[in-house]
Amino acid sequence: MKNLWFITNPNSGTTSQAKCDALEAVFAERGLSLAGRTRFPADTMPEAAALDGAGVDTVVLFAGDGTINAALRALAEWEGAFLVLPGGTMNLLAKALHDETDPHRIIHAAHECDRRVALPYVVAGEHRAFVGLILGPAATWFRAREAVRKGRLGRLIAAVRGAWRSTFHRRGVRVEGVAGLGDRYQAILVNPGADGLEVAAVDARDWGAIAQLGWGWLTGDWLAARAVTERRAEQLWVRERRPVLALFDGEPVMLASGTNIRAARSRETFIATRAGERLR
Repeated sequence: MKNLWFITNPNSGTTSQAKCDALEAVFAERGLSLAGRTRFPADTMPEAAALDGAGVDTVVLFAGDGTINAALRALAEWEGAFLVLPGGTMNLLAKALHDETDPHRIIHAAHECDRRVALPYVVAGEHRAFVGLILGPAATWFRAREAVRKGRLGRLIAAVRGAWRSTFHRRGVRVEGVAGLGDRYQAILVNPGADGLEVAAVDARDWGAIAQLGWGWLTGDWLAARAVTERRAEQLWVRERRPVLALFDGEPVMLASGTNIRAARSRETFIATRAGERLR
C-alpha cells in the first residue's frame, strides 16, 4: 500500500470534508502518495486504466455501503487492492474486515500488514451485493431512510405513509429454491455467507412487526428488524409476474421475474486488519 486513490461520498452517514482532510493527513504521515480522489456521485468512478496509468496500487473507500458497492462494481476487473473504511451508517463491510472502527487506526494497521482477503457476495444478473440484498414490499422503506439522511421532513412523512401501505397492504414477494419457505413475505433478506446464501424471510403481518421493520429502516440497521424464518441456500429465483423492488447494499434496483440470485466469491483484493483466516 503505497500509491492511493481516495473515493468518498459527502452524502454518506459520517463523512465530511473535514474528516476526509484528516484522513489525507494520515496518508501523508505514513508516507503514502495520493494519486487522485473521487467525490461520488458528483464525480464518476475512476476506470481501471486510469488507476493503472497513475501507478495506483490501493483504492481507499471512505463512504457508505452503497457507494462502496458502486466502486467495487466499476472496478470489478481491476487487480489492485481495496481498503474499506467506515464512512456510512451501518458500515457492515468495514466491520467484516477490521477490528477497529476508527478510520485513522485502520489506515495505520493496514499500512503495516497489507493483508488481502477474498469476500463472498450476492449476484443477481449484473448486480452485486457485498453486504446484503433485500427483496419485496418492505424495500420501499429506503425512501424514508433517504429522507432522514437529507433532513427532509415533508418527504419523510410521505415516504413513511407509502412504505407502510406497501408493507401492510401489498402481497408479499415470492421466491423459489429455498427449502422450508412459505408462499409470500414482506421482505426476503439475502446475505452472502461463507458457504452460500443466508436467507431470512420476514413475515411482518401485524402492526408491531411492521413498526419494528420500519424503525429498523429509519435507523439504518435493517438487519436487526427481523421477525423471520432463516434458511440457507445455494441459489434462488424471483417468482413474480411483475418486476420486484430490490436493494443491493441499500441501492434500489428492479429485478425481473425469473432472476437467479446466487453466491460468488471475490478475488483476494480486500485489505483486512481483522484477525482470523476466514472473515465470513
